[in-house]
Amino acid sequence: MRANIIKIGNSKGLILPITILNKYQITNEVNIKLADEYLIIEPVNKPRNGWDEQFSKANSKDDNELLIPDIFEDEEQMLWR
Repeated sequence: MRANIIKIGNSKGLILPITILNKYQITNEVNIKLADEYLIIEPVNKPRNGWDEQFSKANSKDDNELLIPDIFEDEEQMLWR
């Protein structure tokens, strides 16, 4: 794929087609790595990207039971002293 380099102020830039932006989920920021004879452009993944959807999906299930008791047996004895 060929792309034109365009003038942007005192710099130059590369316009990426919307299909590439969507496919690689590129929004506002990319990492550019310099390799031997070429550039590598990678999307910046946010550390918690997609967590909202995953929490919503997990919260929609009715299997929210405690796996560990709130109070252990020895703690319960200490509370009632």
